[in-house]
Amino acid sequence: MTSTDQATGNLELVAPLDPPMPTGVAVSHTGRIFLNHPQWGDDVAAGVVELRDGTRVPYPNEQWNRPDSDDDPHAFVSVQCVVVDPHDRLWVVDTGAPMLRRTRHGGPKLVCVDLDMDAACHVITFPAAVVLPSSYLNDVRFDLRRGDQGTAFVTDSAHQGPNGIVVVDLATGESWRRLHDHPSTKAPPVHATRPVVEGRYFLNRPGDADPSQLTFGSDGIAISADGSRLFYCPLMSRHLYSVSVDALCDRSLDDDAVAATVIDEGDKGSCSDGLESDDTGRIYLTAYEQNAVFTREPDGTFDTLVHDPRLLWPDTMAVATDRHLYVTANQLHRQPAYNDGKDLRQPPYAVFRVAIDAGPVLLRQD
Repeated sequence: MTSTDQATGNLELVAPLDPPMPTGVAVSHTGRIFLNHPQWGDDVAAGVVELRDGTRVPYPNEQWNRPDSDDDPHAFVSVQCVVVDPHDRLWVVDTGAPMLRRTRHGGPKLVCVDLDMDAACHVITFPAAVVLPSSYLNDVRFDLRRGDQGTAFVTDSAHQGPNGIVVVDLATGESWRRLHDHPSTKAPPVHATRPVVEGRYFLNRPGDADPSQLTFGSDGIAISADGSRLFYCPLMSRHLYSVSVDALCDRSLDDDAVAATVIDEGDKGSCSDGLESDDTGRIYLTAYEQNAVFTREPDGTFDTLVHDPRLLWPDTMAVATDRHLYVTANQLHRQPAYNDGKDLRQPPYAVFRVAIDAGPVLLRQD
């Protein structure tokens, strides 16, 4: 009989990581690896780093990693993810919400870093009507064919406020909310979903964090290979959703018209933190209940790409031009807030990768 804990798939360790815990990973077209660390209670010396010969180096420099306040528009306040776009630029999603505090204008932002110059070249902040005081910006994807310089799509996974998707015109910096408080962007009712991680209920036991944290909404995000659909999922939902990208971008459409394009893509078999896509039309889903990464094929069928006991809370993924899928494992579920105040994390954390027969989605004007 085969043990369910036996690893399947060829998971390769890229780097073990001492604290602080990472969330996001990004890989440039030339193979440079970037990580980020949110301000969740660990001692974070730098919110964004480059992994160089196994050492984490503050990126793009020390100054950008030393904010003066929660509303500093010229430094990283609390970074949730890093993503390399189709033009090989690094984008940083800054929540502006350390320890999940309410945001102030200037803190939540998108920062573009030129990887040739190793310097921030573009900063986009948000009006309070778009990124709310309760917002928690989570992940981002790009279609650089839309608009003069492209369009970005950011999930708002706020745990105590409306969820939704923020659309950003990269040329003008103008942004707007879509699917604001739509049911597909919200977590299921408290205790309707009972995730089980390492054989234990997550966030459903006496002494755990406030159950309101179960309301984290739209979190993972991925854009289809042809750019027509945006896939997303709430952190505690086992359902996958998609929406028309044309509708998200069309300012003439009202909220109901955009919502009419939402499709419930069905049960994905697990709760997921991160989503990713590749140029063959495949969607990747982290499966933190199963220490795994699942795939959704273009025909809608699901399979397991890799299952490994070392994948302790697979968080964020990146498909790289080296035809590998990279993923962080950060033991999020072992944090004190989810274990009656006890820190059960056992570093090192890790960046892994697995070979795939595909490359990243590169929606750009050539």
